[in-house]
Amino acid sequence: MAYDEELAEQVRDVLGGRRGVTEVRMFGGLAWLANGNMAVAVRGKGGLLVRTDPADTEAMLDEPGTDTMVMRGREMRGWITVAPQACAAHEDVARWTERGLSYALTLPPK
Repeated sequence: MAYDEELAEQVRDVLGGRRGVTEVRMFGGLAWLANGNMAVAVRGKGGLLVRTDPADTEAMLDEPGTDTMVMRGREMRGWITVAPQACAAHEDVARWTERGLSYALTLPPK
């Protein structure tokens, strides 16, 4: 399944022109990295993948349309998925994108 081009364009609008932010195709979707650290991705399965502070993961999972990222049967703390319906409005896309970017910018550059 291809990623949602419209959703990708909204993320581009939020991140456009930011220093140190690059766009890369990966995992069947499109990801944005801040200084080499993935911040947010538009998933091939739909919706967003957002990098979060592992300490904040549980609180964010209380928000509608969120779930823990699972890779190879293992829950990935510090990563959450946001369902397409939970990022349908541009304000929601901007909020989730900024959250991922804010955390990624706290990490050492790669």
